[in-house]
Amino acid sequence: MYSVLAVGAHPDDIELGCGGALAAHRAAGDAVTMLVLTGGQNGPGSVAERAQEQEEAAAQLGAVLLWGHAVDCAITADAGTVSSVEQVIEAVAADVVYVHAPEDSHQDHRAVAAATVSAARRGPRVLHYQSPSTLAFRPSVYVDVAAHLDRKLAALACHRSQVHGSAMVDPEVVAAAARYFGAQARIRYAEAFTPARFVWDLGRIPAAAPGRVAVAPGQSAAPPW
Repeated sequence: MYSVLAVGAHPDDIELGCGGALAAHRAAGDAVTMLVLTGGQNGPGSVAERAQEQEEAAAQLGAVLLWGHAVDCAITADAGTVSSVEQVIEAVAADVVYVHAPEDSHQDHRAVAAATVSAARRGPRVLHYQSPSTLAFRPSVYVDVAAHLDRKLAALACHRSQVHGSAMVDPEVVAAAARYFGAQARIRYAEAFTPARFVWDLGRIPAAAPGRVAVAPGQSAAPPW
């Protein structure tokens, strides 16, 4: 079982970027933690409202929610921010970390990406997700979210103050993006990521796919004819 940490600057950032992947992790039995570094003080919506929305969204994804103490639009990738993320990485023993893509027009997203990469410098898997404000994104890692897209949309719907009147989090736009990345990955729906670092753990053997025969080491499968 993996311990998964998703880091975002503001409420709803994580759900937009990797909500489907987090739902897939939970379905696989992985532990999922969400670290939101600000309360979204610059709105829209009050801090109390956004906090409640984020709590509901985390519950939809079956994730543990942790809060940082940074201020919206004023995050810096300084030693304090690095330390706060690193403390969470160590506390949850995270071996998969999701965070913003580094090339982004929002200064908070850039700062959180830089701080998290530094904080996770010893970790084996760090994946960047796309935000609506991402400037450059060339993914090469994909997660199949066909069975989990509804859960992602339900989590996003919890962010009522952000969803209403926003084209960025329109459910049709979110589903279209998943279909677009799915086409890239040769599957139906996907979320896409750019790896800062990705170690493929071949010791974690998946269950045999339908129609395939699971073979014990040193044995041969009988031919199908």
